[in-house]
Amino acid sequence: MNGEAVLSGELARKVIDPHAYAQWDGLLDTFDAIRAATPVAKVQPDTPGLFDPFWLVTGYDDVMRISKDNAGFLNNPRPVVFSFNQAIEFSRAATGSNMLVDSLVVFDAPIHPKYRKLTQEWFMPRNLARLEGELRTLAARTVDRMLEQGGEVDFVKEVSGPYPLRVVMQILGVPPEDEPRMQMLTQQLFGGQDKDLSGSGMDQMTPEQVVQIVAGAVKTFEDYFAQIAEDRRRNPTDDVASVIANATVDGEPLPPRDMAGYYIIVATAGHDTTSASTAGAMQALANDPQQWARVKADRSLLPGIVEEAIRWTTPVQHFMRTAAKDCELGGQSIKAGDWLMINYVAANHDPAQFAEPRRFDAARSPNRHLAFGAGAHQCLGLHLARLEMKILFEALLDRVASVEPAGEAKRASSTFVGGLKTLPLRVTPA
Repeated sequence: MNGEAVLSGELARKVIDPHAYAQWDGLLDTFDAIRAATPVAKVQPDTPGLFDPFWLVTGYDDVMRISKDNAGFLNNPRPVVFSFNQAIEFSRAATGSNMLVDSLVVFDAPIHPKYRKLTQEWFMPRNLARLEGELRTLAARTVDRMLEQGGEVDFVKEVSGPYPLRVVMQILGVPPEDEPRMQMLTQQLFGGQDKDLSGSGMDQMTPEQVVQIVAGAVKTFEDYFAQIAEDRRRNPTDDVASVIANATVDGEPLPPRDMAGYYIIVATAGHDTTSASTAGAMQALANDPQQWARVKADRSLLPGIVEEAIRWTTPVQHFMRTAAKDCELGGQSIKAGDWLMINYVAANHDPAQFAEPRRFDAARSPNRHLAFGAGAHQCLGLHLARLEMKILFEALLDRVASVEPAGEAKRASSTFVGGLKTLPLRVTPA
């Protein structure tokens, strides 16, 4: 292949194997080895036709370059999340699109900026400030419930899962009794590769079978949020659900599929990722009692804890891009139409950008991580995620004297949205 850096066999399989992402240190070892040898390398399938070859991008600078060049590297026309060909074909047959959900993450200009603008102001710090009182009440209640469980708890189940879920469901007008259903659907959408999260044996299914279950989850989401939207058009409030329901672009209301996609991306990405970062922060603090004591005594360290947790955990582990034109990247010749995986886990653990990247360092500065992406597609809810985490950890630091591991923490098996699925802790109330 004329000098192309090619990954195949076991190394290529690890890049797309959800179970490899559950073995964190081993995964980072893999990316370190690939980055050092071939920071941009083509991943080839062992079985022809299993998936389209793509370029794996592991270096921080290259991932940043692609993220900021939204004209040179498109979110369409290929899928924006790594997918097997069988799954892509099913999606096209079912929806006419490469993706089962059409949302902000799959649109390019000129559509994307128009859609993003609809809710961008709502998610800015000035507007979010009015939620602080509710967030503090919710955070205190969540931590108090955890402490009522006694000395040992699963932090994911008791705190980092339910807290951000309730926050996002509130702004979308979803009542508390429907939250378990929303959680289950999210796990089918993002955690389908992990048998513990999906609860449906999806890890044993073919790509086509998995995508059929995901399509069912998407349809349930669409039907549910169609009812929310109808209610918000009749009875608008000041929540984000009303903004989406009553939005217009170029004088026209959003098409039903686009509106459903908007609701789904806010509902799912808005809590699953924050849950992962919150659990990551707590894991790091539980493993380092001195750091817990320092931040307990000096709350000015809290923003650094939050930011480092987001980098260290990197909940959204990759996105795919399509080259719009021929270019050179990392010494490789990229052709127009080529598919690329920008791997945020690898970029956020690049030692050229982050000294001792595997070490959790609350004082890390600068910390220009890529966990929220960059450029036009930078995460819409980043200010809300930071605010939620800061307020929750204030409640934890007020109410918990000490924390330590009480068993083995386990990560989710997922190539897309990752993080801890269990975090057993021993907590001592303040």
